[in-house]
Amino acid sequence: MIMGLIRHGQTSWNALGKIQGQTDIPLNEEGIRQAQTLANRIASEDRRWDAVVSSDLRRAEETARIIAETVGISQLASDPRLRERYFGEIEGTTAADRLLRWGDEWPIEAAGVENEESVIARASSFIEQWKSEHQDISLLVVSHGNFMASMLPLMCSSAPDEHIGNLSYSILQLNDEGWTPLLYNCTAHIQKD
Repeated sequence: MIMGLIRHGQTSWNALGKIQGQTDIPLNEEGIRQAQTLANRIASEDRRWDAVVSSDLRRAEETARIIAETVGISQLASDPRLRERYFGEIEGTTAADRLLRWGDEWPIEAAGVENEESVIARASSFIEQWKSEHQDISLLVVSHGNFMASMLPLMCSSAPDEHIGNLSYSILQLNDEGWTPLLYNCTAHIQKD
């Protein structure tokens, strides 16, 4: 099994530095352009993908649709397990907003934030289902930055702890020893464009 992990393209809230969480914000024009740039990259590469699946939030679904249409693969039904972490009352705030309202302890003080155990349980459920039911598939997965920051270490313990940028592209291959990264958090397609 090979899994390609992609963070969705830019939204207006990304551009403003606002945390989105599960607030359903669509791609902005830049995000659409970014998704097309990555889709063109994937279509031009030798590696072939069988399908793409995404979170059920619009920004991920739109990114997956652009990739599916450009690459010529199926876009599977969206999977709510791939949603971004729910950030409760933090959603829609900038770093300055959070500091003003809750101070430096905002990650602890703000109410309603989904805990790490819940995010890991969703990611683990998704990974285990695909491993057990579809061992021979090459699957692209479009999700969200914070979610992927929790998912990647589950798959590859040596994954660096670094920011997952918009339209980041990682490829992991499952073998007898576990998941091996073939490409990690790559945004060369955005930088080149």
